[in-house]
Order: sequence, then structure tokens, then C-alpha cells
Amino acid sequence: MAADRLQQWRRLSQAGFMLLFLIAPAVDLLRFDLHERQLWLFGQPWSLGLSDLQAGRVSVGHTVLTLLTHGLLPLLLLVGGFLAVAWRQGRLYCGWLCPHFSLVEAINAVLQRACGRLSLWDRTPVPLAGGRHPQRRWWVVYGLACVLAGTAWGITLLCYLLPPAEVWGGLLHGSSTPGQLRFIVIASGVFALEFALARHLFCRYGCAVGLFQSLVWMANPRARVVGFARERAAHCRGCVPDATRPTVHASACEQACPMRLTPRQTKRWMFACVQCGRCLTACDRAQHTRAALEGGVGVAPLLQWTVGSDALRESLRQRRPVAAVAAPPAAAPAPMPARDLPPPDPKTEES
Repeated sequence: MAADRLQQWRRLSQAGFMLLFLIAPAVDLLRFDLHERQLWLFGQPWSLGLSDLQAGRVSVGHTVLTLLTHGLLPLLLLVGGFLAVAWRQGRLYCGWLCPHFSLVEAINAVLQRACGRLSLWDRTPVPLAGGRHPQRRWWVVYGLACVLAGTAWGITLLCYLLPPAEVWGGLLHGSSTPGQLRFIVIASGVFALEFALARHLFCRYGCAVGLFQSLVWMANPRARVVGFARERAAHCRGCVPDATRPTVHASACEQACPMRLTPRQTKRWMFACVQCGRCLTACDRAQHTRAALEGGVGVAPLLQWTVGSDALRESLRQRRPVAAVAAPPAAAPAPMPARDLPPPDPKTEES
């Protein structure tokens, strides 16, 4: 299915960017050397020329030009391009490239095998595929995964600030300085706790990169958004996420969302959507499963990405309020029948 191919491409992009993130300091692709106070970019030292100005080797005009070409202009292009993508596509970087979110999804899968939930704070479990049941032994794997991910993050972050050969050489030969060891231990502990307890909260509210993408995306009502075919909502009630357990009726899109959102809601409730498309894939599979169980052919999924005017209609769509059924007006009391009065007395009238 096309939805499955989409997830395959997303996994490849995540793996490629994760590898790039880990090896970037080692090949001087991007790092800042605290010893030399020098930024390395694409294998070359990147300078603004301020040290040459202080030494009198260049003029003020040359320094201003260097600041514009090596500092302000690249920064504007990078930030402007990043926000332009977010304006149109939302948090595309988070769902398709971000190394942190890649680990969040991997740790979600391990925790689901341990307790049937994607987060320690989930109230309802997410059934495992194939009718499997959670096993306690996966708690050990979950703890090790959080510790290893936190340690890798702490060491990699230090490699962006010091020469990677010095960092790894010190760890392998036991010659790291006390300051380096303190940094690695503290950073690794903080990241391990974050991965174990608050990885979703960090992605939603703690990451400045994700937050700014969401703010820009919310400001554009024509940006890409997950649309729900509400005219076919009856098929959503018959959603069967797992072909091996057709009696289990649950929301496949909600179970698949790694950010613990409800994809059928309107855009204002999807602020933290990372555009991963897992809800679309789950909906596509569930609808094909439902159609197969009913003896029919595959049908289109209820969730689709929409852009432009279609996204505008979806973004402005409000939940239909429950119409208050007006009580019927109270029936007017039936007029009481007039009682027959006796005829007037002639003597009384004369008097």
C-alpha cells in the first residue's frame, strides 16, 4: 500500500539523519571547538573576521562585509527556509528527521511490549499487533534503552563542543578530565530521565524547534493538515485495527499516533502533530481489514492529508454542537365547558 511505502521512506530519512547527527562532529561537518573558540562548518573553519579586525589585518568595511556574508545572510536563509517549510508543511522536521523523535518512537515500541502503553502516563493500553501480550522482561530493555539513549546524547553533545577524538580517546583510555566526566554524567542522567518519563512532554512543550514550527503552522489555515472524511464517519465506528482480533474495536489512528493525539479532531487540537503520517497508515490498514472481514473490497481511508483550500475547510471546521432538543410547548388547557345557567327570574328583572 502507498501508506506503507510512505512509512518506509520516513524510516530511511530518519535513519539517514540520525547517522548524520552522530558523525557530524567527527568529520567537522558542524561543531564548535571550545578550545580554539572556532566554529567548523562543512570541514572548514567558519569565522566572522573579528579577530582579524582586532589584530589590524583587515579594515572595518571588510569586517562588515564578512559579518553580512558569513553571519547574517546565512542565518536569515537558514531560519527563513526552515520557517517557510513549517508554514506549509508543519512540523515536518520533527516527524521525518529529528533524531530525538526517532528515539521517542523506538522507546515507545519497547514500552508497549513491557506494559501495553506508549507512555507511562497513558490511561488506556494500546494492544500489541498479532494478539500478543505485554511481557515484564521488556522492562529491563526499556530501562537499558533509556540509559543508552541518554548516554549517547550526552557524549554526542560534548563532541559538538570539543574535538571528538579527545572525547572518545579520554573515555576509552580513562584520561577524561573531571569537567568532561561531570558533563557526560549530568547530561546523560538528564536525557535518560527525559526519555523515560517526559519524552512526549518535551516534544510538545519543551523543544523550541518544534514549538516554533507549530506556531507558524497554526498561523497558516491552508497548511497541510490531516483531514477526516466526516461524511463516512460510520466506517470509523467499525474500525478494526488488527485483522487477528476482529472483535477488538478501537481507534487505529489514536493507537498509532506517537504523540498521543486524536487525529480526527480539528486542527486547533492537533498543535503537536509531527506530520509523521502513522495515523494515515493505520487508518488505511484498518479500512482494508474491515472491508475484507465484511466480504467487500478495499476502500479509501478516512484520514488523508489536505492542503490549500481543502486544508482551509478542514482547519475552520468546528465540531457540530449537540443540538438542544427543545421541549414541546405546553398544551393550552382546554376551555371548561360552560355550565347551563337557569333562565332569569322576571320578577327580579322588574325590580
